[in-house]
Amino acid sequence: MVGFGPADVPPSAAVKFVGAGTAGCIADLLTFPLDTAKVRLQIQGEARASAATGKGSAVKYRGVFGTITTMVRTEGPRSLYSGLVAGLQRQMSFSSVRIGLYDSVKQFYTKGSDHVGIGSRLLAGSTTGAMAVAFAQPTDVVKVRFQAQARSPGHARRYCGTIDAYKTIAKEEGIRGLWKGTAPNIARNAIVNCTELVTYDFIKDTLLKSTPLTDNLPCHFVSAFGAGLCTTVIASPVDVIKTRYMNAALGQYNSVLNCAAAMMTKEGPLAFYKGFMPSFLRLGSWNVVMFVTYEQLKRAMMAANHNCTTIL
Repeated sequence: MVGFGPADVPPSAAVKFVGAGTAGCIADLLTFPLDTAKVRLQIQGEARASAATGKGSAVKYRGVFGTITTMVRTEGPRSLYSGLVAGLQRQMSFSSVRIGLYDSVKQFYTKGSDHVGIGSRLLAGSTTGAMAVAFAQPTDVVKVRFQAQARSPGHARRYCGTIDAYKTIAKEEGIRGLWKGTAPNIARNAIVNCTELVTYDFIKDTLLKSTPLTDNLPCHFVSAFGAGLCTTVIASPVDVIKTRYMNAALGQYNSVLNCAAAMMTKEGPLAFYKGFMPSFLRLGSWNVVMFVTYEQLKRAMMAANHNCTTIL
């Protein structure tokens, strides 16, 4: 991102690519239970509708920590990390593209100019966000399906493992099933990527220019926290629709718009902000861990590369 001093050697595209994927995995490992709680809260309206027709259980989740406590009590601690393998697969492909290539795409749009406007940053964020979805959509679908399925004895599990999930979805729903929800996911990630990366970029740039902060941990922390808050507020409605649509049974919704309309009709506008608190806790903490780790990994890899070059 911005803020390297003139004496610093800018990290290469390869360093950013690998560093972003690795940082994304580390952030996921630490915040995955919050993401799982968010998914359970987001699909809770569907559970209520199913219960009314005798097809499911009643609503049982109350708040972030109430959801986590209920899951641990009824399904065991491992349920909080259901879908982790697919989540890590997603981060290695997803974060590497959307974050690792952001600076390179931004430079492409500005043609190497030192002046980077908000338009170029938004365009770069939208581009890398869409590219990331194209690569990582199947992993996202499997992750959401695992997070949504209950592990208690009273519920039949949809999938036995990650590989089984890929195979089963492809067999029952076709290859298109693995790309289910691509449209809302592209919309969500264009919004998330623009808000997250552009906000982080902008806040960090402003702090470096207008405050005594240097390009170090405090600056990275403040920038990442601000990015997480802004992203949650803006992206929550699309995120809820994406989760509902990805988790839906075959034929439950005719389209993404049908899914959104059903939510509005049956549950009201507040349904689009279901799971907001876990979304904020997760995105806020995820952003802090990811960006701080990413910045440190870039420096560590560049230092290691410099030392190897010096020795040789």
